[in-house]
Amino acid sequence: MPPPTLDAAPASLPRAIRDAVLGIGLLSAMDAAVKLATASLPVVQVTFLRFAFGAMAIAVAVAWTRPRVPTLEALRINFVRGLLVVATGLSFFTALSRLPLAEATALSFLAPSFMALFGAIFLKERVGGRALAALAIGFAGMLVIVFGQGGFGQGELPGGSASGVGLDPLGVVAGLAAAVFYALAMVLVRARARIDGVVTIVALQHLFPALVLAGPAAFVWQPLTGDLVWLFGLVGTLGVGGHLLLARAFRSAEAARIAPIDYTALVWAAALGLVLFGEVPGLATLAGAVLIVAGAVVASRR
Repeated sequence: MPPPTLDAAPASLPRAIRDAVLGIGLLSAMDAAVKLATASLPVVQVTFLRFAFGAMAIAVAVAWTRPRVPTLEALRINFVRGLLVVATGLSFFTALSRLPLAEATALSFLAPSFMALFGAIFLKERVGGRALAALAIGFAGMLVIVFGQGGFGQGELPGGSASGVGLDPLGVVAGLAAAVFYALAMVLVRARARIDGVVTIVALQHLFPALVLAGPAAFVWQPLTGDLVWLFGLVGTLGVGGHLLLARAFRSAEAARIAPIDYTALVWAAALGLVLFGEVPGLATLAGAVLIVAGAVVASRR
C-alpha cells in the first residue's frame, strides 16, 4: 500500500478551519519554547536552530510522502518566501525576547489584516476597502496595547509583568515588522500551495532559512546544553506540525477567510505565559487584542 500523502485534493472549508486552529495551537506552543531559549542564546542562533531542527523534522515527512521534485520556478519563488520567513523569525523572536508572550502575540494579530490587504493586492481576492478599515482598527488596538501600559519603557518587570513600566520599544517595532513579513509569506503560500504541494512548501520553508542563517549564526554561536538540544527538538517538531496544518488550510480557502483564526493564539499565549513565565495580561492588552481581532473579522467578511 503506498504511503499517505498530504498533497491530496483540497479539503472543505470546515476542515481548513480545523487545520488552522490546530496549527495555530502548535505554533503558539513553539513560541513559548522559543521564548525560553532566548533567555540563554542570541536571537540569531535561536532562529537558525528553529529552522535547522525543523528541517530535520520535515525530512521525515518528505521521506514518507515522496512529493514531486520542485521545479526551478518553485525553488526561486520559495527562496524569496524563505527570505521573508527569515525576516519574520528574526523579528518575532526579537519581540518574544523583549515582550511578555501575550503582548508579543497580540501585536502579531495585525498579520491577518495585512494578509487580507496583500491578498487583495497580489492575489486579486475580493476584500475591497474592508482591508484598509481593518488595518485602521488593528493599529488602534496596537496603540491601546502600547500606551495603555504606560507607552514605551525599558521592558518587562521580573516575572514577566509589564505593568507600570511600559513595553520595550524595540520589541514593539519587531512585533509589527514580524506581522508584515508573516502576512507576505502566508500570501505566497496561498499563491503556490495548489502548485507545489504542502510538504514541498514546508520543506523549502525550513531548508532555505536554515541555509541563509547558518553563516550569521556561526558568528554568535554559543554551546548547546543537553536541555537546549531537547528544547529545539521540540521547537522543530511543533513548528513543522503547525506549518503543515496551516499550509493545508491555506490550500483549501482564501487567505482572508483563514486569516482571522490567527487570533485564537491569544488564548494559548495567555495560558502558556501564565504557566511558564508568570505573565498576566493586563486590561490594555485584552482591550487592544479585541480591537485587532475586530479588524481581522472586518477584513474577512464579504
